[in-house]
Amino acid sequence: MIQFKRWRARLIALTKLVALGTLGLVLGTNSLQAQTLRWFGSLGSTSPGSIAYAVSADGSVVVGAIYSMFYGQEVPHAFRWTTSTGTQDLGQWLIAHGVSSDGAVVVGGDVVPFRWTQADGMQWLSDGGAAYDVSADGSVVVGSRGHAFRWTATEGLQYLGTLGGNASVAYGVSADGSVAVGRADNANGQARAFRWTAAGGMQDLGTLGGNWSDARGVSANGAVVIGRASTANGHVHAFRWTAAGGMQDLGTLGGNESVAYGASADGAIVVGGTERPGFGLRAFRWTAARGLEDLNEVYACLVVGGSLLRTAYAISPNGRYIVGEGYNAATRRWEGFLLDTGRCHVEGDVNGDGVVDDTDLLIVLFNFGRRCD
Repeated sequence: MIQFKRWRARLIALTKLVALGTLGLVLGTNSLQAQTLRWFGSLGSTSPGSIAYAVSADGSVVVGAIYSMFYGQEVPHAFRWTTSTGTQDLGQWLIAHGVSSDGAVVVGGDVVPFRWTQADGMQWLSDGGAAYDVSADGSVVVGSRGHAFRWTATEGLQYLGTLGGNASVAYGVSADGSVAVGRADNANGQARAFRWTAAGGMQDLGTLGGNWSDARGVSANGAVVIGRASTANGHVHAFRWTAAGGMQDLGTLGGNESVAYGASADGAIVVGGTERPGFGLRAFRWTAARGLEDLNEVYACLVVGGSLLRTAYAISPNGRYIVGEGYNAATRRWEGFLLDTGRCHVEGDVNGDGVVDDTDLLIVLFNFGRRCD
């Protein structure tokens, strides 16, 4: 019996040593995935700031608009930022709305739609309108020139039509470019969220009980559509749509309005902005397991000194990187941000390796009770 107790004590001690060694290796790896928040500044001390609208798959490229002042007027400059080269000005009076998966292709406009690459520079897609999103490989661009359009180098602008009304706009496109989503007028002049495919044309996705809706993004495979819609009581709520479940109300954080702008590749994570009574507009992240979460609370360690994250506009395919707009207390300006959540989006995957296993449990156990200061 005494001999058994000795062996048991040795086994426990050995297990602890192995666990500590494993934890050391894990923490060494996990340090490479530390949570960070980066602000994108402005052009000049009098500039009103910047907005980040899209992010590449690996978080190394961010695009959006950075503002300067010209004779008292705010002038947007499309920008492309990379971890290696910093911020590149793509031109004034332009806004960059979308970026390809590898960050090599940027699209945008607001006056004239453009497609930009480092090798070929700026390409104008038409004499008016705007481009809002691009497929993963950069070959398909969607936007609007009165009517929603889908552009490819071989086919040029293809107009997607309306739902019986006079106008439409495409805000999002699937990874392979086969599905476009946006907003289109119906015969009664009411705006409705749509999902378009070449085979099925434009599909009305309905509302949340009100009389209008607006699709702002789509999952990589085109199966999940997100956006905003009016409710029966006249409020505006973020929605997540699937063919099987229809339009799902994502709710708010106590206010009357919310809007969803971006979704992860599988559509399981949605980001956007929502009213919060007493706090104003706040950036949110939604999952089926946790519902709406205020990013300012989830990442309170990073959002400090009076800063805040107001709206999240996009999320990387794996759910790790989020970009948007917020208030940078250090500069006292509204600026674009890049939030690196530091982990895979799988619930319980603490170290971000895509697997929930003993390693994650060890991290939790050895850090139990610690606070983020």
